[in-house]
Amino acid sequence: MAEVVTVLLSNGVRMPVIGFGLAAEDVMISKGSAPVDHIKASVLTAIQVGYRTFDTASAYFTEGILGESLKDAFEKGMVSREDVFVTSKLFPGDSYPQDVIPALRKSLEKLKLEYLDLYLIHIPAALRKGVVYPHITPDDVVAMDLQGVWRAMEQCVELGLTKAIGVSNFSSKKISDLLAFSRIPPAVNQVQMHPNWQQKKLREYCKSVNIHVSAFSPLGGPGNSWGSNNVLDNPVIKEIANKHFKTPAQVVLRWGIENGVSVMTKSFNPTRISENFQVFNWKLDEEDHEKINNIRQQRIEFMEKIFVNPINGPFKTAEELWDGEI
Repeated sequence: MAEVVTVLLSNGVRMPVIGFGLAAEDVMISKGSAPVDHIKASVLTAIQVGYRTFDTASAYFTEGILGESLKDAFEKGMVSREDVFVTSKLFPGDSYPQDVIPALRKSLEKLKLEYLDLYLIHIPAALRKGVVYPHITPDDVVAMDLQGVWRAMEQCVELGLTKAIGVSNFSSKKISDLLAFSRIPPAVNQVQMHPNWQQKKLREYCKSVNIHVSAFSPLGGPGNSWGSNNVLDNPVIKEIANKHFKTPAQVVLRWGIENGVSVMTKSFNPTRISENFQVFNWKLDEEDHEKINNIRQQRIEFMEKIFVNPINGPFKTAEELWDGEI
């Protein structure tokens, strides 16, 4: 098993740079009718391979599955609680100051844990009370009291419910707004990032304020209804993969890690779970990076369909949602 490579977050906690994501779309849509045993087996496989970061969210409906899997792993002596780094996210329907702590406690109950390593605001917006994923329309999206919600996130740290707090899908401007009043700054910003959407401006800004960037869908989300095969099918990526005798996915993940980003990859296929972890003990060269840097940029749009509402939403356009970082 390869050594676990980590990044030091601003709060002094170390986070492994490659993670196992649990955004299982069939579970998210059906709220649990997917093959749960298969997902649990995949988590245990990931632990055996060497994954130590596990990324879930209330909106994924996989917190309970991950909790059962980790409990099993702990009891079998595969890992201890201190060995793993667990991230979950605040559901936008709970993005109200008074609901943050209860939401985190509920997540911990499902995960069968006493604390999280990282808790993120999932989206820079809230949903009307009572809205349940996936039955969300643009009319359900409302402005979030960011200052009030962040105060509650800080209380989660002070109560020992999570070691670190952060955000997801935040632009540079939204982070800047948050930093203007935060007592505990966000340790992480988790965003869509891959060779087809490299987020250079955002990464540079986050680096300047000591916020770690973590990539969700670092392979472009293939297999998801909203995802794309364009990242892994890119001729440049394939050429580099052939050159190094690696898979396109390994090249893409290695590229992210070499750019100082942690990558939250998702697969429930045992072979790919293992392959995706083989991104250490080899490197891309300068020519590889230059070629990848010149790939035409195109964001995979999926949030815009729900969170942009030109009539009465908090974000009238995609430019407002991403503050021009599109």
